[in-house]
This record gives sequence, structure tokens and C-alpha cells, in this order.
Amino acid sequence: MNKETKNTPRGLRNNNPLNIRRSADLWQGLRKEQSDPEFFQFESIAWGYRAAFVVLRTYRHRYGANTIESIVKRWAPDADGNDTEYYIRKVAVLTGLARNEPVDDRNPKMMMELVAAMSRVENGVPAVMREVMAGWNLYLG
Repeated sequence: MNKETKNTPRGLRNNNPLNIRRSADLWQGLRKEQSDPEFFQFESIAWGYRAAFVVLRTYRHRYGANTIESIVKRWAPDADGNDTEYYIRKVAVLTGLARNEPVDDRNPKMMMELVAAMSRVENGVPAVMREVMAGWNLYLG
């Protein structure tokens, strides 16, 4: 599928599957031109997944967010127009984890399943696990 088609979800067109909002952060793998005014655009989907893993690590270490519920409440708060409760329930079902079960950010399988589930909620289509794994491998450096 051509990532530039309008039928492709915005997060996938931007190679930013978790829709990380633009900020002053200078992410590795950013496209030189950032034409989306709201969300970062990455050179490849793997760089977008890598950024998501970095954000989730920051959530855990800076804010203590280590469950689906605490992560999603920061990631997609109701105040930003999201249905946070739906998002939490959907990610819990897709991962098989309870909403308040601790997520081990050193467990590759758990983290890849979490990010794939969040990508599914963000984009409405299943994540391609080899792309998620490529992002994990970039994250590990």
C-alpha cells in the first residue's frame, strides 16, 4: 500500500504509528521536511516505532507510568478529545494484559505487543510485527 494515499491512516502516512505530536524534540530518523503541522514525520516506520518505545520508557522513569491504564491516560487523555477509557480497554484486550498489570519495559515481547496494540487503536489497522520489531531493534541501538 502506498503510504501517501489519503485512505492510509495519518500515523502510517507519517511513519509515526503512535501519532507523536510535534514538539521541540529532535528525534532520530525524522524526515528533513515536516509538512504535518501537528505530528512528527519519520523516514521509516521503524524510526516511528523507536520513538514510541523511547516515549514509553520516559513515561515509566519520569512519571511512574507502568500499566496500560497509566500509560494511556498520559498518551491519550480525555482532555485532548480522546476516549481514554475505550483506548485502555482495547489495548488491554489486544495485549491480553489487565489494565493495571505492570508492564515490564525490559521485556521485548510485552513492549512490542503494547506498542502494536496502541498502533492499532491509533490507526485502526493491525501493526506489522516485523516493523514493530525493527523499531525495537533501533531502540536497543
